[in-house]
Amino acid sequence: MSDVVIRVENLSKKYIIGHQKQERYTALRDVIANGAMSFWQGLTGDRRAQPDDLSEEFWALKDVSFEIKQGDRVGIIGRNGAGKSTLLKILSRITEPTSGRISIKGRVASLLEVGTGFHPELTGRENIYLNGAILGMDRSEIKKKFDEIVAFAEVEKFLDTPVKRYSSGMYVRLAFAVAAHLEPEILIVDEVLAVGDAAFQKKCLGKMEDVAEKEGRTVLFVSHNMGAILSLTQNCLFLEKGYLVFNGSSEKSTERYLNTGYLSGRLWKNPIRRNTPIRIIECKILDEYGSIDGELDVRRDFIIETIYEVCNPVSGAVISLNLHGNDGSHIMSLEDRDQDNGLLEYRQLGIYKTQVRIPGLWLNNGRYILRVSSGIPSFDVYENVEALIFNLVETGDVNTRGHRKGYLLPMLPWKTTKIELVSIGS
Repeated sequence: MSDVVIRVENLSKKYIIGHQKQERYTALRDVIANGAMSFWQGLTGDRRAQPDDLSEEFWALKDVSFEIKQGDRVGIIGRNGAGKSTLLKILSRITEPTSGRISIKGRVASLLEVGTGFHPELTGRENIYLNGAILGMDRSEIKKKFDEIVAFAEVEKFLDTPVKRYSSGMYVRLAFAVAAHLEPEILIVDEVLAVGDAAFQKKCLGKMEDVAEKEGRTVLFVSHNMGAILSLTQNCLFLEKGYLVFNGSSEKSTERYLNTGYLSGRLWKNPIRRNTPIRIIECKILDEYGSIDGELDVRRDFIIETIYEVCNPVSGAVISLNLHGNDGSHIMSLEDRDQDNGLLEYRQLGIYKTQVRIPGLWLNNGRYILRVSSGIPSFDVYENVEALIFNLVETGDVNTRGHRKGYLLPMLPWKTTKIELVSIGS
């Protein structure tokens, strides 16, 4: 009997995108003329598109084929718009493909966005039972797992509160706990860990490892966090513009992803406007002279600058920077509250710029990944995005030190003393 639980063959998904020309001033004669035209088309059956009705085809996926076996931990990576979420929605039976076929064996639990499958008016307790019923479990099965779900989600105090009053962090904790504990054969997770705090993200990764390794279940995981991809998954599907361009080990897939250069340059502007108390606008990496051009020398300081907007005054929120190595290793975390200048305790409405200086000869030459986030530590994360990939270069006059392995290149004080004089020939 085959152990393939997901088989995808020549899968394609097409969307029709409508466009409208910019509206001009509409006079009464235009309304009358358009009404007469619509009436005539209704009588004659002529429904030809008017010049203002423009549309185009967009292929979110094109001829994608792969197989996933039972117990596999598979990452799905690619830049925004590559087709990752569309693929997961098709696998989750949320949307139908335009062409191709899929075959899935087993019960699927999907966590494609915060609170997937939750009814906002129902309490946390009621939503646990609702989600279990959707997965085909009876009440006794859900009851066996109930206490474990609640303990994992850490929402005991709010269990009988409607989930519409939950923060995004509480939402995702409960949603993940339900999806992971109600014993699906296949668990599909799409980026939701980005809104959990660091401790909960680690907890989720541990649970997904248990689900895959100890329980033999299949996990599909979409993330822009290469560290999480490398630690959790064995193989990856790398999508680019709707095509599956690489299917192989996670190490080779992430290396190819990072080498695509889509994050090249040292300026990132946030393409998404989220309805959050703090919205990150842009992030840039400057050399010691304040430029985003040229190379960053390992000997010289460089500056990480973040511009953000406070849309809703909130107490206790921070801007965080997380630096990762090329292999996903987490090198260090920085928060703007580390040196509070009086502005941060309670940010007022407005746009802010914050900078942190990284000293020269701290980091070795190589490629680094910068993630920027905002939120309230251990409670809520508003944004958490992989913003930039940048390189530090080794110049000729430090090559005696720059050849050393590792991510750090510190010049630390050494003290050497002679403790005994030994005569030659003694």
